[in-house]
Amino acid sequence: MATQVPSSSVKTHDGTSVTSQGTSLLSTNRRMLVKKANPHVADIQQIKQSISKQTSSTIKEFSTQVSVDLIDLLNIPNSVDHSSSISKNLLSNKLNPGGNPLLFPTKPSEVETAISQPITLDQAISLALHNNRELQASRIELEERRARLKVEQADLFPTIDIGASAVRFRNDRVFGGGTNQLGNLIPEETSAETFTDLRALATLNYIIYSGGERSAQITRAQREVRNQELEVERISEQTRFESTDRYYRLQNADAQVAIAQAAVEDANQSLRDARLLEQAGLGTRFDVLRAEGDLATANQGLTRAIAEQRTARRSLAEFLSVGQHIQLTAVDEISEAGTWTMTLDETIVRAYKNRAELEQQLVRREISQQDRDIALSEIRPQVSFLAEYDARDNLDDGVPVLMDWTFEARVRWRIFDGGKAFARARRAERNIDLANTNFAKQRNAIRLEVEEAYYNLIANRENITSTRKNVEIFTEALRLARLRFQAGVGTQTDVIDAQRDLTDARGRFLQAVIGYNQSLNALQRSVSNLPDNGLFEAR
Repeated sequence: MATQVPSSSVKTHDGTSVTSQGTSLLSTNRRMLVKKANPHVADIQQIKQSISKQTSSTIKEFSTQVSVDLIDLLNIPNSVDHSSSISKNLLSNKLNPGGNPLLFPTKPSEVETAISQPITLDQAISLALHNNRELQASRIELEERRARLKVEQADLFPTIDIGASAVRFRNDRVFGGGTNQLGNLIPEETSAETFTDLRALATLNYIIYSGGERSAQITRAQREVRNQELEVERISEQTRFESTDRYYRLQNADAQVAIAQAAVEDANQSLRDARLLEQAGLGTRFDVLRAEGDLATANQGLTRAIAEQRTARRSLAEFLSVGQHIQLTAVDEISEAGTWTMTLDETIVRAYKNRAELEQQLVRREISQQDRDIALSEIRPQVSFLAEYDARDNLDDGVPVLMDWTFEARVRWRIFDGGKAFARARRAERNIDLANTNFAKQRNAIRLEVEEAYYNLIANRENITSTRKNVEIFTEALRLARLRFQAGVGTQTDVIDAQRDLTDARGRFLQAVIGYNQSLNALQRSVSNLPDNGLFEAR
């Protein structure tokens, strides 16, 4: 929970004790974790820090983690370490959305973010893969394609139909009437006959040759299944990429809030020094006004950073489709996520082999080829076989069961259809050409993605070293500027400029670290996953 720090007694750099008025101070408790690490991965520490504002609104539940090197360089205080038992994969069910996708909140209490949940990157990815609606729809469509394949494969077997009927009817006959030879009337007489007729029929029908349509339909259905499997893989990889990228954005927003808070503290320190020097007769009212203006500017920057942090939290929660009451916070440290060992050329070739999008174009090309064969099968001869067995029995006539057998072979050949089959075949051929063009287009786009991510990764890796040095330099420059100002040989402008330089250096250093992680994430996405390449765990 965020804690508001009251005004307290603080010593300036010259040892004078003053009381801060109306300012919120960061806690200075630190817990340092020192360990051996990969040369490319910074030592890490978890930091959770509370922020208080001078306005009536309270900033709640700010938590972030930065590396040990980052804390030392930025000199950002933090509060007691936050630890909680969180599962490595999916979190508790409270993070998952309700089972009703048509949920429509109508009360403010139903959308209030009352629960703050720290979450790791791995948990964010797991939640995204579990809750992503597009991925769920793609998996359902995959099952539909598999069922469609079963339908087409059923044509490999003959169809057998059986039927039976039972009929009972009565036949009335009238005879007599008229006159005999003597002219006498003959009376009419009637007789009735009742029959019970039973009948059973079995029919076997099989298409021996369909002009290639049956095999083409089956192959087409198989390629449709493969295309949808690749689509599931593509959406899964994009989901992993998007969730990781949004998590990094949240980390960046948290760090920017910490930097903005540190800038406010620096401005507070300068304002206190300016007031003390004015009271001692060594400073001017102008210096105090400049310091107050700089503090107001720093508070504006903090307000903007907090707004961006809240937006980043909501963006991550929206993508993960968590419950309406959940507000997510990043719990992972800000540190280099790893290294990339392959060269640029190796990376490009691996991307060509791995990317589902390229194989999808090849699969679509094969589907169009099958469409062409299906169209041409309409004007090819088709041969079918029919067998029937018919059994009939009249229970009242004493005649034995009558049985009929029928075997029939049929040949159908449509010799003219107005050009419809050839037109459909030409359309399929154009789709083949389109798939070829899209393949080349996708291949070029993949190479661009790989090179862009690779170059950004190298640039950000080099920037980490240079920006780290800049933070050290501007931290020392600010210390010296304050000493000069307190000694009366420097100006307030020098102090303000040094504060701004340090704030900018802190921001550039964080941007380099987070930009490196984002570039690494983009590079992994541009290469994508192959089950045996070990780039990252297949999900």
